[in-house]
Amino acid sequence: MRLTKTGILLVMVLVTLPTQASTFKIAALFPDGSSWMQKMRAGADEIKEKTQGRVKFKFYPGGVMGDDKAVIRKMKIGQLQGGALTGGSLIQAYSENQVYSLVLKYQSQKEIEYVRGFVDPLIMQGLEKGGYVSFGLMGSGFSYIMSTKSPVANVSELRKLKTWIPANDESALEAVKAFEVKPITLPLGDVLAGLQTGLINTVAISPIGAIVLQWHTQIKFITELPILYSFGTLVLNKKDFNKISSADQKIIRTVLSNITKAADKQNIKDNEAALATLRNQGIKFIQPNVTELNEWKKYAAESEKRMLSAGIISNKIIGIVNGHIKTFRKNK
Repeated sequence: MRLTKTGILLVMVLVTLPTQASTFKIAALFPDGSSWMQKMRAGADEIKEKTQGRVKFKFYPGGVMGDDKAVIRKMKIGQLQGGALTGGSLIQAYSENQVYSLVLKYQSQKEIEYVRGFVDPLIMQGLEKGGYVSFGLMGSGFSYIMSTKSPVANVSELRKLKTWIPANDESALEAVKAFEVKPITLPLGDVLAGLQTGLINTVAISPIGAIVLQWHTQIKFITELPILYSFGTLVLNKKDFNKISSADQKIIRTVLSNITKAADKQNIKDNEAALATLRNQGIKFIQPNVTELNEWKKYAAESEKRMLSAGIISNKIIGIVNGHIKTFRKNK
């Protein structure tokens, strides 16, 4: 078939036209200017360059798009294409990710790192099946019970206080039920005001989280017991991600995975430094005695049973984690 002169010109125009750019709008609670946002903006520049402008990112830092629940809702209606979210907020996509949040399950940072080496890929696969493309998990670190009012060495003392848990976090709700605690649920952005006004007086959060969110300005006591492990992850809506070419997908995966790995490693160092900062600020650290520690472990075991019963986690994922824990402790 011979092309007319007009046809040849049309083909030439189509070949030389640039592919329509895709812009991913990303929300984050991290404040603009933070280390994570600086890394993300640098990554976005790298992706734009390597895709020759076909893929761009626009960020909405500092929680301007609302809490995790609001971000997920906006992703579903197409107002956003991604967000930096907590594991607990993604429970509807893949609830097994809450295996890291089991109370007193892990004994040390080295242990959780070992387990994560095997389990992180399973969680990322689960999230992708649930509609979210993850580029790796960023450990927020171990959370500690922190109080503005009185020390919390044992479970009885915890029950007397106004304990916060994140709004819409099913796993956290099941966990505290086992301890017979009646929690107060608030969005993350309302916690500081809650601590200042006395609406709540007890939280569980990592040292770096307490400092970044300024909660540490209200804290007087910290229970020296790594109660649970938490993480966050940058996700893109899978439907939006699948609209771009496989070559561009590969570029995004490579760049964002590298950023996530670097952030994850940095968070470990930052949590160590943050814990030391909290010690130096005159906050009193409470060390449970053997009897009190055994009491915590007793209710932690009950908490795990409740999460299994509620279907948040499965015996399968528990078995996988327990196997890796056993191997780590045996070889330690």
